[in-house]
Amino acid sequence: MLSYVGETMGNLLHQTAFFNLTWGNYVMILVACVFLYLAIRKGYEPLLLLPIAFGMLLVNIYPDIMISPEEASNGTGGLLYYFYTLDEWSILPSLIFLGVGAMTDFGPLIANPISFLLGAAAQFGIFAAYLLAIWFGFNDKAAAAVSIIGGADGPTSIFLAGKLGQTGLMGPIAVAAYTYMSLVPIIQPPIMKLLTTKKERAIKMKNLRPVSKLEKILFPIVVTLVVCLLLPTTAPLVGMLMLGNLFRESGVVRQLTETASNAMMYIVVILLGTSVGASTSAEAFLNFSTLQIVALGIVAFAFGTAAGVLFGKLLCAVTKGKINPLIGSAGVSAVPMAARVSQKVGAEEDPTNFLLMHAMGPNVAGVIGTAVAAGIFMAIFGI
Repeated sequence: MLSYVGETMGNLLHQTAFFNLTWGNYVMILVACVFLYLAIRKGYEPLLLLPIAFGMLLVNIYPDIMISPEEASNGTGGLLYYFYTLDEWSILPSLIFLGVGAMTDFGPLIANPISFLLGAAAQFGIFAAYLLAIWFGFNDKAAAAVSIIGGADGPTSIFLAGKLGQTGLMGPIAVAAYTYMSLVPIIQPPIMKLLTTKKERAIKMKNLRPVSKLEKILFPIVVTLVVCLLLPTTAPLVGMLMLGNLFRESGVVRQLTETASNAMMYIVVILLGTSVGASTSAEAFLNFSTLQIVALGIVAFAFGTAAGVLFGKLLCAVTKGKINPLIGSAGVSAVPMAARVSQKVGAEEDPTNFLLMHAMGPNVAGVIGTAVAAGIFMAIFGI
């Protein structure tokens, strides 16, 4: 009897995670706890960072939560494996774009078309990182998948990695992209302040013109026609983004708008965030290649921010001080965090300066620009 009890207790004890974790798992658990702290205590985009951090925590405590059916002894995959499959199939990234479109007012972009140029300038970081990734030794498709992190657009990063067949790199790429999206309030301000003067940061821009309902309805239709005819492979992202916005602006499908921008959006964020976080098992994440991807991501994001601000300075000079260069930093597609950062940095110089709506123009243009950049890479590689 005693031997049976002892054996049973021993089996129970050895089934605990303590006997199965490696030092790498403990490192990743610590990283997850840091991310949870940043999300909860510091409020750094908790809608993204909280599920990512918790997914990271789960997979490093119980790796089988991401096990595939082929690897499982009973032929049934882990819960988060099936969530992650939806990422690989580009379903969740496309649904995220649908929700973003339904939530976003494209009016500032329509009212100030020059915002398209600022959004385009911020994509410089993507192509700079592409060349740098090739120099680091990544093959051309892997370099393209990594470089899209510079757009600070998690869904597009996942989408492109899947389309280019880089599923092995999808986890590190997605985590880097979403982490940098969440840390926009930390990463961008020092770059913005370094590249602008106090006088430039204090520039007040005149109010945007009113945008008619007809313009707002035509905009998503025209953009879909133009972009998807030129780059048909962007249709899953650009098409869903514009469909969500057409729901919003048409005014005839209120229920669809509310569902896309609320219930559906938050469900997708939960599935995508936890599955992205669960791709960071110690075995998959703690290696030299992943560290290179993380490093390239921050370089790409910094370059994109700098390019947007520098182009903003150029437009400021051309317009004789009518454009605040800070809004150029919002050309990365972290909507609406990057626009809020432009507002915050400008308000530090002058509390009466309201740049948010002006920054939303480049911010929305950046979303479209990053999807176009992904389409260009797919066209280059014949996808």
